[in-house]
Amino acid sequence: QVQLVESGGGLVQPEGSLRLSCVGTGFTVGDYAIGWFRQAPGKEREGVACTSRSGETIFYADSVQGRFTLSRDTAKNTVYLQVARLKPEDTGVYSCATSSTCWRSFKIRDYNHWGQGTQVTVSS
Repeated sequence: QVQLVESGGGLVQPEGSLRLSCVGTGFTVGDYAIGWFRQAPGKEREGVACTSRSGETIFYADSVQGRFTLSRDTAKNTVYLQVARLKPEDTGVYSCATSSTCWRSFKIRDYNHWGQGTQVTVSS
């Protein structure tokens, strides 16, 4: 059974940073493309980053380009999202999900297995 568990969220001041983790069980990270999404209160879920199955291709949303970094550790079957220079508008529940492909469009319908998410709150 494919499962994903996120962790690493918390309360951070503006310009701060966090490292979010997405641990997979029931599959190997190389089996799927992995995407990170976030959902702010009252807003639709949006994609922020994704990596292809091979890990060679990574896309970022324009709003986080240069501030967020996606990486993965195949030995730990974990995908990370380093979030830096955080802004209040980055607040939301961050979730990871699996897909067959990683595209810049971050179409939610292309993603099937989802984790429960981890809360990131950026506030002074």
